[in-house]
Amino acid sequence: MLKKTLAALAIGSALLSAGQAMAADYVVDKEGQHAFVDFKISHLGYSYITGTFKDIDGKFSFDAAKPEDSKIEFNVHTASVFTNHAERDKHIASADFLNVGKFDKATFVSTSVKSTGKNADGKETADVTGNLTLLGVTKPVVVKATFLGEGKDPWGGYRAGFEGTTSIKRSDFGKQKDLGPTSDAVELYVSFEGVKAK
Repeated sequence: MLKKTLAALAIGSALLSAGQAMAADYVVDKEGQHAFVDFKISHLGYSYITGTFKDIDGKFSFDAAKPEDSKIEFNVHTASVFTNHAERDKHIASADFLNVGKFDKATFVSTSVKSTGKNADGKETADVTGNLTLLGVTKPVVVKATFLGEGKDPWGGYRAGFEGTTSIKRSDFGKQKDLGPTSDAVELYVSFEGVKAK
């Protein structure tokens, strides 16, 4: 009886260890530029300005079998803002908006992941809740995320990719230059690949 109990415990421990080992750590592929944070904001209610940040990095832990255990940390280096207009980029980087001289980084750190089923393409989706820190202010946001896939790459690595959308209000993150009520909301789109840590 004792032998059977010990054997059962050993098997249970092995299965538990195997399950824990399935979760993997990834580094966002900054070097290969397979990571994007794009934004869209109304310009006076007449059109939209779109832009991106050229310098971002991060890391995440992910197990497709247990997506609710996933964690992510994402950093956006705000001085890398790019809208295809040099003078506008300088203005966005100024104290009127991003104030990059004082706040050179925006961060997102997840606090929970809730699976929400599949989209029309059969891709797994989830609500990723986390804390966004921008201009020294931290607010909770929810990112509507989609798991795009995972697998080996041509260079001997292993990758996993995601995309997500969310919307924030500039007025929630400190006093910024007022561009009118239609220009308070900012739509964000994130897409990135992570390379499995070796």
